[in-house]
Amino acid sequence: MTCELCEREVEPLTVHHLIPRQKKGHHGPKINICSACHKQIHTLYDNTRLAQELNSLEKLKNEPQMHKFLCWVSKQDPNKRVKVHRRKA
Repeated sequence: MTCELCEREVEPLTVHHLIPRQKKGHHGPKINICSACHKQIHTLYDNTRLAQELNSLEKLKNEPQMHKFLCWVSKQDPNKRVKVHRRKA
């Protein structure tokens, strides 16, 4: 299966709600992405920004911080775990 963000062949994929469930996005659009991309999204952005500004695949891909990550991660071995640094509380 191919991650819709980094386009690597990775299994398993996770489901990302483009409008977070906490923002009433239960039945909204979803994308299938790898865990590295999913973790990076939630490390960089809060649910309000995701719901209001980054609520499509194209908007996520074109956001500068995410674009930089995608350029890097797309070159990584899909069989190896990619470590994502969590933001500090």
